[in-house]
Amino acid sequence: MAVALGLGLPQTRQYHLGRDIPDVARAAEATGYESLWVFERILFPEPARQGLYGVDGLPWPDHYRGAADPLVTLTLAAAATQRARLGTSVLVAPLHGPFQLARTLATLDAASGGRVVAGLGTGWSHDEYAAASVRPFEERGRTLDEVIAVCRAVWGPDPVSYDGDITRIAPSVVGPKPARPIPVLLAGSSRKAMTRLVDHADGWLPVAAGVDQLRAQRRQLEDLAAERGRTRPIRTVLRANARHSARAHENAGRRPLHGSVDQIVEDLAAYAATGPDEIIVDLQSTLRDAHELQDVATEVYEKARAAGI
Repeated sequence: MAVALGLGLPQTRQYHLGRDIPDVARAAEATGYESLWVFERILFPEPARQGLYGVDGLPWPDHYRGAADPLVTLTLAAAATQRARLGTSVLVAPLHGPFQLARTLATLDAASGGRVVAGLGTGWSHDEYAAASVRPFEERGRTLDEVIAVCRAVWGPDPVSYDGDITRIAPSVVGPKPARPIPVLLAGSSRKAMTRLVDHADGWLPVAAGVDQLRAQRRQLEDLAAERGRTRPIRTVLRANARHSARAHENAGRRPLHGSVDQIVEDLAAYAATGPDEIIVDLQSTLRDAHELQDVATEVYEKARAAGI
């Protein structure tokens, strides 16, 4: 069975958000993409206190400047589409109040007819935590735990009640409810992150950083699931951050998912062979405008399906 394919929506500053998000969403759904995805970056520090992903000296990519709010982006896409799932890959959960985030996701799911996929992570930027977090960076794991627990409570039957470190809900009617149970997917590859995933989530959101690395991480996750007695399957949704160029790159030293459409599809095939349930193809960062994004996304989808992906 072919892997499901999703597309990253245009959130970066070269796009006209009010026009391009609905247009790209409609075109992607018509092409055959099964899902539409957003990422979260709330600011671009100058200078940054730390490098990308917390790695000293690694610069933040320029397309992180002015990234549109992920949930507003998904709302625009929801109104323009009928079938495509609407996912976050990822929402930095501790930057949001747990109760309000749970209600927003529930409302979007109800409005879209049950299409939301909640992909959550802890994030890595001290600057973002300083600006928006409900708890210090050092408490990010515990905060994510509470976000998940509050979401499960709010999305469940009334009366809703919860007593946590951040959130206290007296027995209350809280609505609207999601149209169906919203899947929770988690990012991360550390043992602590994978343990949280195995115990509390429906799926995993790895990043395509190398086929061998992905296989190794998947083995670790499977071993941990067996160790902790999990029997229900873990859905794997792989984020493939692609950088398209009109001309093919030399294969010697070429980074995965960088190059022409044919080269990107070749790499997608290698990742698909590792067994993910779905691949998110995010092409937006290097393309000029929404017209080019639609054209390249359509070509990637058609060639991927022709290649058996």
